[in-house]
Amino acid sequence: MNAREIRGVAVAALLFLLVQVGALAMVGPFETAGYQAVEDPADPTNSLVYILAILVATVLMLAAFKYAFERAVKAVVLLSSALVSWYVFAVVAPPLVTVASINLVAIALSLGVAAALLIYPEWYVIDAAGVVMGVGAGALFGISFGLLPALLLLSVLAVYDAISVYGTEHMLSLAEGVMELRIPVILVVPLSLSYSLLDDDFSGASGVHEDEAANADESAPTPAADGDGVSDDEHAPDRDAFFIGLGDAVMPTVMVASAAFFSPAASLGVAALPALNLPALLSMVGTFLGLGVLLWAVMKGRAHAGLPLLNGGAIGGYLLGSVLAGVPLVRALGLAPYL
Repeated sequence: MNAREIRGVAVAALLFLLVQVGALAMVGPFETAGYQAVEDPADPTNSLVYILAILVATVLMLAAFKYAFERAVKAVVLLSSALVSWYVFAVVAPPLVTVASINLVAIALSLGVAAALLIYPEWYVIDAAGVVMGVGAGALFGISFGLLPALLLLSVLAVYDAISVYGTEHMLSLAEGVMELRIPVILVVPLSLSYSLLDDDFSGASGVHEDEAANADESAPTPAADGDGVSDDEHAPDRDAFFIGLGDAVMPTVMVASAAFFSPAASLGVAALPALNLPALLSMVGTFLGLGVLLWAVMKGRAHAGLPLLNGGAIGGYLLGSVLAGVPLVRALGLAPYL
């Protein structure tokens, strides 16, 4: 890798770190705010429901792009960005102005995120919104998916991600449409100070793979000059940016947050992150090991499925941390109630 690509890797790692640390910080406040999305977080069928929702969303988005309903997709994503941002801002923004106990500052900030994405979706706006959304989604799913459901969710999505990228390749058309919309389903890592997402041309970007929920579970390089999502080693030094799916950051973060929230392991006593324990910490380490391998592969010039490496690293780190923390493996896997 050249110096530009090394800087890009550092930026990508920073974005992942912000998402994971932010989600860990939100675990307690989200629980206090009553954000837990299911009645029984230990129920493994919760994972199946979510996976089914991903499949349904895939079909709807593919149909939307096929029949020229791209604006509907963009509207849904912008509304989702405002909603997820509100979850975060509602617990961190000071209630300076309230009406009927509603924090108007939080509402204004969340609407500001959606407005910025609509008016000026430059790469740094996309990344800032993506980090906020990643923090909110990671913490929300983390406190809603118990250990077994989280393990099942990450395992199934990793397998599905690999099949959809290396097997069926059925998201190529979806990828091109999503990239052209310039919405926060991706994290943009510029390799050049002059790079502009607004000026990039993604027409024909068939080598960039997105996941079925528009959370971009795959990572791909692209040269800004021609928008070709697949570049070989000869052209790799010319790329001005590469893209990592927001889902690549969110899914392993779900394991990190779930480990922090549900694992019986003792807290490490970090004042800023009271929920952090050894299983969660090593799950983060595993995520970054997977990210390193993924980015090394991406820099060679083609798209790769991200979740097998990222989710695999998060799960492996979590299990190792559980064993080192003295948590029985059966309990760490969430199987104790069934044995």
